[in-house]
Amino acid sequence: MTGWASWTTVNVFSGTGGVRTVELGVLTGNLSVHTTWYGTEADVAIQYSGGSDWYTMAGSPVPCHSEEESRALHQWAVEVVQAGGGAVLSLPAYRPRTG
Repeated sequence: MTGWASWTTVNVFSGTGGVRTVELGVLTGNLSVHTTWYGTEADVAIQYSGGSDWYTMAGSPVPCHSEEESRALHQWAVEVVQAGGGAVLSLPAYRPRTG
């Protein structure tokens, strides 16, 4: 089954060392995290809160096979941005927490 869903969390303050993006390198400070799920994978993007440009979080896209799993992935992405340290989406570090 395929589907589509997206989530955005604003005002996510990155931990020391920020989050790594494909296009710009490391972003720090007050950020927004956006996840879009396309049925078999999810893309995670980062934006300076209030900005207009989105940047691909390093490690994105991630295999993701359900809307529930993609929501859990989004929450995990928010948490790793908050942790900082040049955060990236890395498998197998991500484990779906769907229940």
